[in-house]
Amino acid sequence: MWPTARSLAGRAGSAPSSLSTVRHDRGGSKIHLVVDRAGLPVSVAISAANTHDSLALQSLVRGIPPVRSPRGPRRRRPAKLHGDKDYDYPYLRRWLREQNITPRIARRGVENSQRLGRHRWVVERTMSWLTGCRRLHRRYERKPEHFLAFTAIATSLINHRRLTK
Repeated sequence: MWPTARSLAGRAGSAPSSLSTVRHDRGGSKIHLVVDRAGLPVSVAISAANTHDSLALQSLVRGIPPVRSPRGPRRRRPAKLHGDKDYDYPYLRRWLREQNITPRIARRGVENSQRLGRHRWVVERTMSWLTGCRRLHRRYERKPEHFLAFTAIATSLINHRRLTK
């Protein structure tokens, strides 16, 4: 499993060509995802763009549904969770271990970001699938509940398309 977040800018305003088109006075949104090894979205959440990614990790892991297995009891949580340096906090590592999840999180100042590439591309591919949905590429809804609903519909469509091939 791999958590990630992607920022979505607010509505773009008109700006001269010499200035940046990013509007710092308007808020944006982040889509937080937990995907499985194949890139299928398992858990999704949204937050304001100015919140840190690590604050959404616990709610994302709690939102993972039970995994159906052919034999034995259902697994309630993944065995390990890969994450980038945004999630490198002792309290998060401790919490993941209490949940019987092995944290595979890059350490700040110790590990190079290049090692994450073999796992991170799966999440980046899923995020590009989400940006293929017009309603998510640019946020048109004012209410976060509506935006979360469209995000959930998009992840359901991704899962349906990938599982029925």
